[in-house]
Amino acid sequence: MKTYDWIVVGAGITGAAIAYELAKKGCKVLLLEQYATPDNATRYSYGGLAFWSGTTPLTRQLCDEGRARHRILSQELDADTEFRELDLLLTISADTDPADVAASYTRFAIPPKLLSIKEACELEPLLNQEDLAGALTVKHGHIQPEKTAQAYIDAFVRGGGEMEITQVLQILQKKVKTTKDIYYGDNTVVCAGGLSRHLLKSSGISTKLYFTHAEMIETPPMVDVQLRTLVMPANLKRFQLEADSTKNDQLWEQPGLELVPPIIDAGAVQFRDGSFRFGQVSRAKSDPHANVNLEQSEAALRASIRKILPKLGNLPGTWHHCLVSFSNDALPLIGLIPECEGVYVFSGFSNPLVIVPPLAQRFADWVFGMEDEIITKLSPVRFENFSERL
Repeated sequence: MKTYDWIVVGAGITGAAIAYELAKKGCKVLLLEQYATPDNATRYSYGGLAFWSGTTPLTRQLCDEGRARHRILSQELDADTEFRELDLLLTISADTDPADVAASYTRFAIPPKLLSIKEACELEPLLNQEDLAGALTVKHGHIQPEKTAQAYIDAFVRGGGEMEITQVLQILQKKVKTTKDIYYGDNTVVCAGGLSRHLLKSSGISTKLYFTHAEMIETPPMVDVQLRTLVMPANLKRFQLEADSTKNDQLWEQPGLELVPPIIDAGAVQFRDGSFRFGQVSRAKSDPHANVNLEQSEAALRASIRKILPKLGNLPGTWHHCLVSFSNDALPLIGLIPECEGVYVFSGFSNPLVIVPPLAQRFADWVFGMEDEIITKLSPVRFENFSERL
């Protein structure tokens, strides 16, 4: 019987980074992923790296560490993550006071600069000035997210790690049951993003992890339409949706509920190959496998995009859907699950692409005995909701 030091569940950016960092420490690591072709939040991400967005000493430190890690990742992993810095444009709708919006951003490590309508349209000519009261701008990092996750995986495998494509059914004491086999490991870390709550629940573990159903549209490479910036709304509705949907944890245990109305945060980015991703619709549904009306959702999303970026709204593209994990305090859950020997969690990231690389490094150091105040602060024990145990 083959036994691993660590079994990592999920091969998005979180699982890929954790597996790589643990293998670097000399651990015998198995990485489990459900899909041979990525179909997760990493795959459908904008790829943005909000280095400027720390609001506390903890998040500011992680954003600074994330920026340093991303600058060297391509060299370290021997693959191009397509790291770059570009202008982020945070649009302010015509019915909103720009000064009030700008004031709400003063708490960030690098407060964005307020632009007039004219200045915003000079920076991004594709904007619809009729729908604007102004915009905020700040330098923003950017990567190709699935290439970055794959770079981690390739480096992990080159370093002796093993990967299996199989669906995880249950996490048991020192073993993981899948549709293919049962794998044995001294430790398991759940990095399954939006499926983490559902997977842990099926294993008898309740956690304060939640998820939204996120929807976006992806286009093929374009040569005749050029977006200069990464565009997002200044008043993001997603964070309020997350806060409102987690006020009553028990509702998440009831199947078929939509806990709050869906929202649309109209934004877009163009990758180096010329393809666009624009979105996004967010829905707080208690069932991770809930159905969504594709046609209605895509129509609403395109109408929202046309208001702010008219040339993008009718571009040919494909609607996609994924689950996005979050917690009710906007910080990830990282560490040992109480009273569950050898079972860890690394999920619940609201701003994952920036802080996953440094936190994966910190996690690997921590499990090898290095004290880490940040990992301690992010432990699941800060929530008292582990009603059932392995």
